[in-house]
Amino acid sequence: MLESIPWLPENFTFPDSMLSLVVNTTLLVVVIIILRTLTARFIRRTVASSELRGRLLVNFRNGFLLLGLLGLVLIWGDQIRALALSIVAIAVAFVVATKELILCITGSLLKSGAGSFNLGDRIQVKEFRGDVIDQSLLATTILEVGPGKTSHQRTGRMIVIPNALFVAEPVINESFTDHYDFHVFVVPFKREDDWRSAQTAFLEAANRHCLPYLEQVRKYMSKFGAQRGLEVPSVDPRVTIQAPVAGEIHLIVRLPVKSGQRSYLEQSILAEVFGNNEFSSKKTEKAAAEEMPDEEEK
Repeated sequence: MLESIPWLPENFTFPDSMLSLVVNTTLLVVVIIILRTLTARFIRRTVASSELRGRLLVNFRNGFLLLGLLGLVLIWGDQIRALALSIVAIAVAFVVATKELILCITGSLLKSGAGSFNLGDRIQVKEFRGDVIDQSLLATTILEVGPGKTSHQRTGRMIVIPNALFVAEPVINESFTDHYDFHVFVVPFKREDDWRSAQTAFLEAANRHCLPYLEQVRKYMSKFGAQRGLEVPSVDPRVTIQAPVAGEIHLIVRLPVKSGQRSYLEQSILAEVFGNNEFSSKKTEKAAAEEMPDEEEK
């Protein structure tokens, strides 16, 4: 019968299982239509109350509609299940194929919602460190600062960081304040060097360089701490001591700086201290050798 239909292709074949489903669906629709028609005719003839008649007609109509939907689900259950599995497989394949893009969008929403950084801030993510110059939905662009984590000079290279990194990696923001920051740098010495004189010299140099704006820093940090609900840190320069390995003394210099002047102030203090002083152990041995003859003459 199907082969006699003129608009079907010549090689068209209709599966027997599909034909059975179509026939069963047609029979179901016909039976439901007949039952609904007979039921409605019976209600109109036998029920005298118009209000009750209208309620029964609506209830039976909805009941036959629900019965038809259940019948269709039972008839086409296997095909619906196969279709659902196909849709799930396509969705999984789409998620796997676009996982990085989804992570980038998620990272963009995360850093925006958390307020991790703004344009112009100096950040570090994994080994990438630099000044933020552009942000988009998929990537963040920085001008690299280095080499290493202690340098503050731009290398001239631009780095495009996928926002997916912000989902799993911590972000270090070195410019969380707008006008003043704290800067820390380490000066290593040998245990036999005159590190005590170096500690005094670095503290004096740091105080001298920070004196012109130290009071403004105090006011700014007090205001910043009150806004954030934080304890106001001491802004006075300090030089502390660490002994990371045997035979070495590290001087940790911490001082307040104006934003954007970390490298300038650090280099100024280092040049001043090491240009005017000598802290090596050779100088100490030489001074001790010069004092020896004087003591012998006595």
